[in-house]
Amino acid sequence: MTGTDRIAEAAGDADALFVLTAALLTPARFPSVLGDDYPAACAALGLAPYADGYGLLFGQDGLGARWTVVVDDVSLVAVAISSWDCGMAYDLSPDENSVVAGLPGWPLPVATRAPGVPAPHDPAPEEGDPPPLAPPRDDEWGPAQRRTAADEVARQWSVWRARVADDGTLGSPVSAGGRDATTTAPAATGPGAIVGTGDIAGPGGLGGARPDSSHTPPGARSGPRAPAATGSGPAAQGSTLSPATDPYDGVRRALDQLRGYLEDPPPAGRVRSDTGAAGGGRTLRADGPGWSLVARTDDMAFVLLDELPRAVLPVARGARLPALLSRLDAMALRPS
Repeated sequence: MTGTDRIAEAAGDADALFVLTAALLTPARFPSVLGDDYPAACAALGLAPYADGYGLLFGQDGLGARWTVVVDDVSLVAVAISSWDCGMAYDLSPDENSVVAGLPGWPLPVATRAPGVPAPHDPAPEEGDPPPLAPPRDDEWGPAQRRTAADEVARQWSVWRARVADDGTLGSPVSAGGRDATTTAPAATGPGAIVGTGDIAGPGGLGGARPDSSHTPPGARSGPRAPAATGSGPAAQGSTLSPATDPYDGVRRALDQLRGYLEDPPPAGRVRSDTGAAGGGRTLRADGPGWSLVARTDDMAFVLLDELPRAVLPVARGARLPALLSRLDAMALRPS
């Protein structure tokens, strides 16, 4: 499949595409599994960081092969996503002139499959084709898993927030200032897994109305889920920290880099702001080398680190955090 192939629906036709789900790839809203920021996410797909962004269609051809089709008709994809989120049917069939590229494979695990075609598989390679896209492994921990785990914390903010006292400790104080207070992301069905109609299980989920959300049309048939990750904490996940290392060294490093963003703005999409729950606060998502931050502008923050697999470290609101979050929110990109 190339960027000029016809998008149709015909079982057995290698040029057909059954659209299973879709996502936006814009400066303010993109699958964070692809990168820390919008230019990095585009580069992961071999795309130029076009200011207006792209739509990503994840589907199967008539032979069952997995394809990611990139289109420049962002509005059409946004309308389809909004319709699906409301439980409404929408036939997402972009004009062939809007197709920018057809990439083999999926960068995210898609748990739905097209009816009446073979099981999802990578297409047969042709000369000049890039390697098939593939999601990150759910039994490993790295930048992609960390970013998508942070997305899941953002999506389930109220659940995570309920585990932490206002001073940053887990329930009753663990130690002064919450310095030893860590909690562990639950077992996953896979980073970025798209399940059913967009409801996600696990720390790497994509779903709901989040900055990097992917959306599945109503009535899409779910396939088998990826195996759950095992382990119950940083030690079980192969943490690289020695017992004498303070995990909050990494948190301080992240906060220092975030303050640096205020003086030297990072690439587009490195800091994103979206509507929060009741109360008027907004949800902030920010990423940097080795860390991800999730915060509510009217509350506290959580930080995830590459060196602490699946650990979620709370950061109490304190005296300095509110001003930092407010300034980050002012500079953050917001979905239109």
